[in-house]
Amino acid sequence: MSEDPALGDLLDVLSDEYARDILAATSIKPMSAQQLVDECEMSKPTVYRRVERLQMHGLLEEQTKIRTSNNHYSVYTATLSEVSITLDTGTFEAAVTRTATESFPGEGESDTADRFTKMWEDL
Repeated sequence: MSEDPALGDLLDVLSDEYARDILAATSIKPMSAQQLVDECEMSKPTVYRRVERLQMHGLLEEQTKIRTSNNHYSVYTATLSEVSITLDTGTFEAAVTRTATESFPGEGESDTADRFTKMWEDL
């Protein structure tokens, strides 16, 4: 989602303590759903509901982490850096600043393609 969410929607999402806990945890490092369950002390269904909602508002990004055993799983990273709310001539406006997201070693489809290309070049 590239445009900023409506102020009411944004405040509604950020008023949720669980959503804030997920954003705080994933702002430090990418985390899987199970890691969020453990770190934030909430149930897995609660994590998945909040993750989905945060993704809908463009505040959380999902990446696929690839293991050599072909067991792939998702990790989540907060994209929210800053929220500012202004009041100008009787109108509230919200602006969201997002962090530049990056791929982490061993994660995401582009990393897999890059590793395969490098392996092929090294042959």
